[in-house]
Amino acid sequence: MVEELIPIVMFAGLTIVFSILLWFRFRTRREQQETIRMALDKGHELTPEIINRLGHPEPGKYKDLRLGAIWMSLAVALALCGLAVPDPSGHALRGCLSGAAFPFAIGAAYLLLYRFTGKEA
Repeated sequence: MVEELIPIVMFAGLTIVFSILLWFRFRTRREQQETIRMALDKGHELTPEIINRLGHPEPGKYKDLRLGAIWMSLAVALALCGLAVPDPSGHALRGCLSGAAFPFAIGAAYLLLYRFTGKEA
């Protein structure tokens, strides 16, 4: 009975997380529209550049560095998870290391992006 609840809880959790993300995105857009309406009601002139900045803020200078660090730490966590499993054959370690290769590659790509483009911003 308990084993049957695992996929149900997993999908319910994913649904809740995505619903929260969509709600916050909706709320942010609604607040931007209210800000534009208030500015127009008060008689301020909104240029296309200001509207574009409100809708698409520029990413931070260290965004690629932060994302690279997050992905690399996820890869390290997966590798350490493989070390923590008591498996004398070593299959668990190899499986976790192969799973850690993907976030490691993504993190390395973000760090390369930061190295070559992030410092100029």
